Amino acid sequence: MRIDAHQHFWKYSPAEYGWISDAMPELKRDFLPSDLKPLLDANGFEGSIAVQARQDLDETFWLLELANQDNFIKGVVGWVDLCSQELPVMLKQLASQPKLVGVRHILQDEPDDRFMLRPNFRRGIARLADHGLTYDLLLHPRHLPIAVQLVQEFPRQRFVLDHIAKPGIADGLIEPWAREIRTLAKFENVWCKLSGMVTEARWKQWKPEDFRRHLDVVFDAFGTERLMIGSDWPVCTLSAGYSDTMGLVMQYAKDLPSQHLEALLGGNCARFYGLK
Repeated sequence: MRIDAHQHFWKYSPAEYGWISDAMPELKRDFLPSDLKPLLDANGFEGSIAVQARQDLDETFWLLELANQDNFIKGVVGWVDLCSQELPVMLKQLASQPKLVGVRHILQDEPDDRFMLRPNFRRGIARLADHGLTYDLLLHPRHLPIAVQLVQEFPRQRFVLDHIAKPGIADGLIEPWAREIRTLAKFENVWCKLSGMVTEARWKQWKPEDFRRHLDVVFDAFGTERLMIGSDWPVCTLSAGYSDTMGLVMQYAKDLPSQHLEALLGGNCARFYGLK
């Protein structure tokens, strides 16, 4: 089964999605399962993972409702306040939802770059494995050395790096991102999503070769057994259509042996998130 490992849904509200700036008019509307399903079908993908886009427990329950209504949504990566004293109660409630496969916090927007090392956040991370939940790391390159400190403390916890940590593709930057990616990838409990790259390139002006050096690094660092394809739809539409976004990775990987290609296009995602 081929799975898009990273996409979003929302009912647009300026107050609730303040990160959608005036430079992103394409995103200022609703994006729902009925919008995504034809794109998945047209590109040969049978399912997707819906990922939180705002830090609100209500959104997590709404995504789970959508997943229960539409079988192609194979899992939900939601949000829960990992720092809350009420976390054990909230996790017990959420873990009863079979399609909740992981959680995420928008670490990249925290004023404190070391937020993920705060004691109360780490206590929250320590509780996830007992509920079979993964953790998505949403970071910028400057956060990578800090992420290394986090993941080595929790070898039982499965982590996945979103958007290859958003390197400066538009500026052709490769270091120190490449060196720090290789360090993070040494920890076998960390996986990586081949997603979110087109919006780190020159919007709607990129060429496939703009990504080759960065893809070379993550394929070498993680190997095909810990990588998974994701669209970051609808955010990707700022820079490319769905087919071009997914085609970028599929074209790069087209010469892989078939079993490695199918793992990249869905098998690894199913293994990481424990999909049935």
